[in-house]
This record gives sequence, C-alpha cells and structure tokens, in this order.
Amino acid sequence: MDFEVAKVTSKGQVTIPKAVRDKLRLKEGDRVIFLEADGKIVIENAALVAFRKLSEEVAPEIKKMGVTEKETTEWLEEVRKEKWEKRQNC
Repeated sequence: MDFEVAKVTSKGQVTIPKAVRDKLRLKEGDRVIFLEADGKIVIENAALVAFRKLSEEVAPEIKKMGVTEKETTEWLEEVRKEKWEKRQNC
C-alpha cells in the first residue's frame, strides 16, 4: 500500500479506505486514535494501543502465568465479540 486518499466532508468526516482499515484491523464499531509523531498525525486502532499499554504493564505477570500472546489476543477477540453482540441486542 503506497498511499490512500480520502475526501473530507463539510462536517470534517472521512471514510477510512478499506486497505487502511484492513491494515489497522478495524471493524465496524471500533474506535481509532490520532497521535502526533515526528510532526505527522498517525491513526491507530485504539483497542490495540490500549492493549499494548496494558501488556507492557502486566507482561511480567502474564509471563509468570505462562499465558501466550496468542491466547490473550484470542480472549480479547471473544470479549469484543460478546460486547458487540450485547450492543446489537439493546
């Protein structure tokens, strides 16, 4: 992916191109975060940013418990799916 272009609406909204959504692993209902880094604005999947921060804090304990990153990611996906289903049923 070299680059993608999106048009800004009068309300300041943009549609994130599919290639970018795929790269960020974004699904409907996900939130994004905008960060400034080296004079540029970077868009990231907010859940992954939060997960990274959490993992840095709890990594030593998780390692002691023998839980793998894959197991943790699978568990998080299950929780997200449950939350999404509950939101749809409200």
